[in-house]
Amino acid sequence: MRYSSIDIMRTIAIFVMVMVHFSENLSGYVPPFSGLGAPVFAILTGISYHLWVSGQQSKGKSEQEIFKVSVRRGLFVFWTGFAFNILVWLPEDTFNWDVLTFIGFGLLFLNLIRSMRLPVVVLIGLMAVLVSPFLRGLADYKAYWTVGHFECDLTLTDLLIGFTTTGYFPIFPWLAYPIAGYVTGRLVFPNDLHSDDAGLVPAKPEVAIGRPKVVSPWPVVFVGTALIAGSMTILTTRSLMPENVTKYFFGGWSMFPATIEYVMATIGMALALFGLAYRMVDLNPNIRKLEGFLKITKTFSRYSLTIYILHHIVHIWPLWIYGATQGDDPTAFWQLAMPVSYSLPLSLAFMACCYFALNWLGPDRRIGFESWMRWLCD
Repeated sequence: MRYSSIDIMRTIAIFVMVMVHFSENLSGYVPPFSGLGAPVFAILTGISYHLWVSGQQSKGKSEQEIFKVSVRRGLFVFWTGFAFNILVWLPEDTFNWDVLTFIGFGLLFLNLIRSMRLPVVVLIGLMAVLVSPFLRGLADYKAYWTVGHFECDLTLTDLLIGFTTTGYFPIFPWLAYPIAGYVTGRLVFPNDLHSDDAGLVPAKPEVAIGRPKVVSPWPVVFVGTALIAGSMTILTTRSLMPENVTKYFFGGWSMFPATIEYVMATIGMALALFGLAYRMVDLNPNIRKLEGFLKITKTFSRYSLTIYILHHIVHIWPLWIYGATQGDDPTAFWQLAMPVSYSLPLSLAFMACCYFALNWLGPDRRIGFESWMRWLCD
């Protein structure tokens, strides 16, 4: 079976990221929902990875086969991230450690820990968050950021520091997101051995044998709400805390770097949203009434990786080309190309074009980066 809650959440995430990138890169405008798309996408990576592993096990695949395919998929996304940085953000940003390199590593890491007991996995995710402020302090995080952008020298030390601590999406603390998703998947779908959702790449529907055990999503909603409440409490009482605590541990609301408050709130938001969506959609006997809407979200979810890469090409390449034709600096019109009253509608027009194009090509065809990953890795 396919979980429509995951499709809905992935659609929300890709819409948020496309709208934020169009408005920020073309107009210099940061929408109030900026910073909420990537966490949802990362959480879904973990949930979907668990479903994919369950699906592979239901087909009789050996642990060795699952391990090998997991490694190939993780490396595919990881190296796609490098190619993306070079071809879209220009060669000088090859090692900015963007979201795709992080997701690729996240898949590799989940493959390593999937046989561990859940308390150990939870502890690893917790430590990834708690050690991040100290690592940023040791690395002198601000020294790697100039006018709001990450820069590093091409030395092994700087590359490792960027990858682990100071890049756009370093593994500390961002690794906590796929871990949180994976733990959620194991708790909510403990015996789902016939899922057709392979994470980034959906598989062909399989005939379900038996019915999966239905686990209440309300504990997930409760945990998510508690994390949000905890984050809001820290933010509102931060001014009352000792200076050393706020300076080295609680940094306020920030995505770059991802502070403890930000991580708590965004993980909580994603978990609460998933729990509610699962309860109201997947466990809803009247879900057929939303068939048209679910068809739309299924299309966006299936091709989310392709849409993510394509939307950068569509709005960044013209920006670089126009800048190069007007002078020596291809980034001359970065965040200055147009007012936000144009860039936001353009982002929605792009998403509409993607939907109609994908449906014209055939909603069940395997095209784009998802198809390439399946062909190369499975």
